[in-house]
Amino acid sequence: MKPDEIRKLDAYFKRAFQNPRLEVKARPRKDDSAEVYLGDEFLGIVFKDEDDGDYNFSMAILDIDLA
Repeated sequence: MKPDEIRKLDAYFKRAFQNPRLEVKARPRKDDSAEVYLGDEFLGIVFKDEDDGDYNFSMAILDIDLA
């Protein structure tokens, strides 16, 4: 993803979840997606759908995190 896309997504996540600790970062060795963090904790991946320009956020939730 381009740096301006990452900045826009970063601002969106902070605004949508009302949390300034959320951060969208470029992925090393990948340019089709970005990583989302809450502080130092990895939350998920944001992918851009090149066909329609929309973004998709994918977050895995482990069973041990629900206990």
